[in-house]
Amino acid sequence: MSLVADVGVRRGALSLRMALRVEPGETVAVLGPNGAGKSTLLRCLAGLLPLDQGTIAVDGTALDDPSHDVLVPPERRPIGVVFQDHLLFPHLTARDNVAFGLRARGVRRVEARTAADGWLDRLGLAACSSARPSELSGGQAQRVALARALATEPSVLLLDEPLAALDASTRVAVRSELRRHLASFDGMRLLVTHDPVDAYALADRVIVLEAGQVVQEGTLSSLAATPRSRFVADLVGVNLVEGVISDGVLVSSSGARVVIADAADGPALAVIRPHSVVVSRRVEEGSARNRWAATIAGIDQRGDRARLVLEGELPLVAEITVEALEQLGLRPGDEVHAAVKATDIEVSGA
Repeated sequence: MSLVADVGVRRGALSLRMALRVEPGETVAVLGPNGAGKSTLLRCLAGLLPLDQGTIAVDGTALDDPSHDVLVPPERRPIGVVFQDHLLFPHLTARDNVAFGLRARGVRRVEARTAADGWLDRLGLAACSSARPSELSGGQAQRVALARALATEPSVLLLDEPLAALDASTRVAVRSELRRHLASFDGMRLLVTHDPVDAYALADRVIVLEAGQVVQEGTLSSLAATPRSRFVADLVGVNLVEGVISDGVLVSSSGARVVIADAADGPALAVIRPHSVVVSRRVEEGSARNRWAATIAGIDQRGDRARLVLEGELPLVAEITVEALEQLGLRPGDEVHAAVKATDIEVSGA
């Protein structure tokens, strides 16, 4: 069982050509700049845009294969979709929105509504079953959209920027909920997002698209350590530390301690941007409340900037100028000290 796709399609100036494989229980995030082909990929997989060449198959069954004149319509594909703006029917209740996909597949009204109630209950929305979309909060609407996608018991779940329409405070809570719900879904999951925090929190693997081509693939940590383009460096070249905050200190799974400014206790992700990491030969005086000993495992120079891969109690990627690199005389294998101000660390709920 798997989702296997060889996607070839042209839309205006965009020529998308990529191979994709997602295994059961795996979440793959697709990142890329505007116009890279992310939404086009999802439209092809969902059946909203036919391939020009290639194939799409789920569990060995072809859904799109132009060479053999195969094109399964969207409503017959074992695929559920959660759209960026939810796309709930404004005149229907939450119950009937969730039941819609089942009704479209021929399920009787009573059975469809009973199943919808079950999904709303599982997602903590039983009290909202009679509410219309205008009466729901952003987080509630997102969960209704997720329930609608899951109600048809798909083999594949596609999520198109599922948190983008939410405000920052709501996004933190819904991200945690979404991760929990995805963990209970045994099928294949494909997430399109522009946010590396979403990819880190929700995905097992990341694919980066640029101009319709895959430029890099792997975990976020591997991409951050050796970015192959400026876009990858800027987008996923951040340090993400997962742990639990207590009394203003985040403790990672490895035991590293990170002092955080103004953050609530509980599970969290700390985002440390490479340019916020100060690297020195010795411990220096300053206002930074976070200091760690490290060893330089690698150096990647691009233009007037250099990215340093630091190994130690808290693995980090730092970005400094080439001038600073030369002044410090840094080389792989050197022992250094890394410092980060608590106020330079962004925190998101895990």
